Amino acid sequence: MSEQAVPSLINDWFAGRGWRIRRHQREMLEASDASRHALLVADTGAGKTLAGFLPTLADFTEERLGGKAPPDGLHTLYVSPLKALAHDVQRNLLTPIEEMGLPITVETRSGDTPSDRKRRQRQKPPHVLLTTPESLSLLLSFPDSFELFSGLKRIVIDEVHAFATGKRGDLLALALSRLQAIAPGMQRAALSATVASPEAFREWLAPWGDLDTVELVEGEQGAPSEVEILLPDEERVPWGGHAATWAIPQLYERISKNRTTLVFTNTRFLAEYIFQHLWDVNEENLPIGIHHGSLSKEARRKVEGAMARGELRALVATASLDLGVDWGDIDLVVQMGAPKGSSRLLQRIGRANHRLDQPSRALLVPGNRFEFLEATAAKEAVDEGRRDGEDFRPGGLDVLAQHVMACACAAPFEENELLAEVRSSLSYTWVDEEIWQRVLTFVATGGYALEAYDRFKRIVRDSEGVWRLSHPEQAQRHRMNAGIIIDSEMLEVRINSGRGRGGRSLGKIEERFAASLSPGDTFAFAGMSLEVVKLQDMEVLVKAAKASAMIPSYGGARMPLTTHLADRVRNMLVDRAGWARFPDDVREWLEVQDWRSQMPGPGQLLVESFPHAKRHYSVYYTFEGWNANQSLGMLITRRMEDRGLMPGGFVANDYSLAVWGLKQVKDPAPLLSPDILQDEFIEWVQNSHLLRRAFREVAVIGGLVERQHPGKRKTGKQVTFSTDLIYDVLRKYEPDHVLLEAAWADARTRMTDVGRLGSLLDRAAEELVHVELDRVSPLAVPVMVMIGREATPQGSVDDELLLEAESLAGAAMRVDEAPETD
Repeated sequence: MSEQAVPSLINDWFAGRGWRIRRHQREMLEASDASRHALLVADTGAGKTLAGFLPTLADFTEERLGGKAPPDGLHTLYVSPLKALAHDVQRNLLTPIEEMGLPITVETRSGDTPSDRKRRQRQKPPHVLLTTPESLSLLLSFPDSFELFSGLKRIVIDEVHAFATGKRGDLLALALSRLQAIAPGMQRAALSATVASPEAFREWLAPWGDLDTVELVEGEQGAPSEVEILLPDEERVPWGGHAATWAIPQLYERISKNRTTLVFTNTRFLAEYIFQHLWDVNEENLPIGIHHGSLSKEARRKVEGAMARGELRALVATASLDLGVDWGDIDLVVQMGAPKGSSRLLQRIGRANHRLDQPSRALLVPGNRFEFLEATAAKEAVDEGRRDGEDFRPGGLDVLAQHVMACACAAPFEENELLAEVRSSLSYTWVDEEIWQRVLTFVATGGYALEAYDRFKRIVRDSEGVWRLSHPEQAQRHRMNAGIIIDSEMLEVRINSGRGRGGRSLGKIEERFAASLSPGDTFAFAGMSLEVVKLQDMEVLVKAAKASAMIPSYGGARMPLTTHLADRVRNMLVDRAGWARFPDDVREWLEVQDWRSQMPGPGQLLVESFPHAKRHYSVYYTFEGWNANQSLGMLITRRMEDRGLMPGGFVANDYSLAVWGLKQVKDPAPLLSPDILQDEFIEWVQNSHLLRRAFREVAVIGGLVERQHPGKRKTGKQVTFSTDLIYDVLRKYEPDHVLLEAAWADARTRMTDVGRLGSLLDRAAEELVHVELDRVSPLAVPVMVMIGREATPQGSVDDELLLEAESLAGAAMRVDEAPETD
């Protein structure tokens, strides 16, 4: 694109700041001028947001207006996954608008926006509206949405990788289809620094999935990142633990030598734990802050403001800042523990400097030896510019039901026209006439098992085949309850006092974990072994278990290890020539494993069996992530019980699963046959509360159960009670209900990672390697040291883990004769 094609006002503004318009910024303007959609993939600090808005700014220059008055009405929509990001973009966008004197008004809209301003925005909209997928969907539910969006020229989707593959992406995909129907000339633009598969995202962005209509714009290459892996001063990488508290003195030294350091952790607990440890050694009283999703909005805003003003020397944070607010003065980013994915690491590294021409500096701090390998794999992936990410999946039926209701609130609709509109989104091209009729029936009556109840009748079909609201009040009820983000509940653990009543409280566990439990299961909690009596309302009733707990208890959401990084680690384990680059103790660990047992190579599933402390252990080296391994542990122990192998319990990490029992497993193959996903999996999901929990989420999203009524909000307990009653009715009388299908889809993917389990079982069927040993192996030590520690908060047992690990490691690293393999 020539200099002349960029309005001179914009050229002059860049020049006045000592900047140049970068190639990818020009190409975004060029794509817009050619009436093409565009996906921009560019490093953090490359001016992505400005590139996305450049066509909008250009449209309002005198050069493009040609003496005409600026257009009235909404010109550009900006959609981001975070409300904070929208506010930050507003600040950064107002600077060029004001300095260039452009006649553009910019406002934000989210759940926090005052209701009077929301009304005014619909009647007299700004030129640019910054919002979230949920707020956009609500806007589309108003009758005046057709007029509001009729002149829309552009939609800019920021950080598209963060939500396109999930349910928020489904909601946005449906909103895009509706907007395109209202404003056929609307251009779509999406921005990201960490897209692994640009083609997949181009298809998602394009109407009807036609990627040829979406221009791929790739950003200029910035200075390569400088990534370093921190090792203990004595060059010994710990055997176990996740918190990496060994690094606190070295980390504090780095903080004191830099202006501003951003310290990322993978869980909220670890953020608090690392923050406290840093304060314990903070002899210089440096200003150090903390930021995570459990803090109040006011506390987060206060910390963000202090960072923006350069008042903090360090900030400890979780994924709440992954999509960071734009701070250019961070000169070191630290990742505590393993990064779990190269794209996530790239995103976090991008928080440093936020400038394309200066290298971002990052420090990876592994908690244990497997995490060292993972950190090395992530560093090499970043050095090569390799990204990873989640795969796209079919759009959720619960989200589709919510969208149908939103459309009905806006205006009556003809079902064939709306189906064509829905199917223009790639996420929903799979919806055929039969599925569409089931969705419509559900929105209209709740399904045949519920059609006798008036409360579920939300839309009706008139004699001309047009669907409309059954009553005007349905619109208000929809807008009060619509949304995708369902808060995770905490369940009270109570001693059973008889007659189904709960007695003394022992504390709370995450509902995500509680949902996987069935009556009779035993789990570790608060230093005790407990047996589940039953789950009722928002409580888990328990009694003291007669034997030690079989299921480990974990708290806190866990980031999944990506398949890409897992494959890299597996390749490292068999690349013996490459071990020379590792520290001596890590290299020795791998060499003794190779001598005493075997390495789990790509395409294989290695299982090691050995006796330890009067029990028989089997360790499965899956590399499929904690969620899949936890699910596999549930299934294998059930199968062992059925076959009289007397399982005692299991423990999982991202890389492996250790299962123990009183009887030796001589052949693990029958425990891993693919029918485990038919038999034990279905039985487990149905008999535990997993499916109930999934159903509650889809029932709320699909609008079957309402969290809010005018003047009051249902408690989590009330929502659970409502959905449990409906769930029982549907399981009995309408097992093929559309929401039960949606709940099963969630249970298979998000809750249990059954897709990764399936690929694991395929590997087991093709190449299962079973090695029988006389004692624990070196590779098994990191998972073995977790046994008995699961009920204690991560981090606080790191010192004990080190003592336990040294004892186990002594046995594991003793070199005798090499064993025979099957």
